[in-house]
Amino acid sequence: MRASTFLLQTRARLRRRYALPGLELPDDLSTRAAELQQTSRRLCELLGVSVEIRGLRPTGPCWLVANHLGYLDPLAIGGMTPCVAIAKRELAGWPLLGEALTRLGGLFVTRGNAHDGAVVLRRALGSIARGVSVLTFPEGTTSIGDDVLPLRRGIFGLARRTGLPVVPIAVHHRPRESAWIDDQLFLPHYLRTIARPRTRVVLGIGEPLLPDAAPSPAALADLTRARLRVLLHELAGSP
Repeated sequence: MRASTFLLQTRARLRRRYALPGLELPDDLSTRAAELQQTSRRLCELLGVSVEIRGLRPTGPCWLVANHLGYLDPLAIGGMTPCVAIAKRELAGWPLLGEALTRLGGLFVTRGNAHDGAVVLRRALGSIARGVSVLTFPEGTTSIGDDVLPLRRGIFGLARRTGLPVVPIAVHHRPRESAWIDDQLFLPHYLRTIARPRTRVVLGIGEPLLPDAAPSPAALADLTRARLRVLLHELAGSP
């Protein structure tokens, strides 16, 4: 398949160009984020995914906060703007894609591991300090996309600490079957996705929220969730 061939070629190129990140974030993180943007765009093309953007593209550095429907979301958002993404640890072990994301600055967290979560949050702060936006899906899981689950507040504490804006991004898939719920097997779902003539991922970008718009991280998480729900409702009702 074309996507697999592209990832094989990408892995070979990245191995020549970028060392695997160590404990410290690489100095060339912004360059890697730009390459991740180009890689994400190309993968969307090869997978037959069209990305529609409604709203103003964010300018970094900022905290990109989105609802989560599946593996297409970080590709769609990552192709829109340079960033590093916080993803579940299992993704780092995916063939081809996992290594590419690791070399390009991906931040991987083990669910339920508080120490691992703290390490990833520190690395997210380091990414922001280097001028690279951070993409996060603080629902903590995927859904069919009818609503936005409560948002974990860790990333919102970082937003208040840095003073940089939170940009809400509502994600809507068409058809809705392209959403990948956690208990679904990946390969059958992936094969159905690439067999479609086209899959649409619509991104509704909201106005940036300044951290002082809410009195606490929890309140900022609630405010962001409310904005995401409005954006998602607008996308669901539009053609």
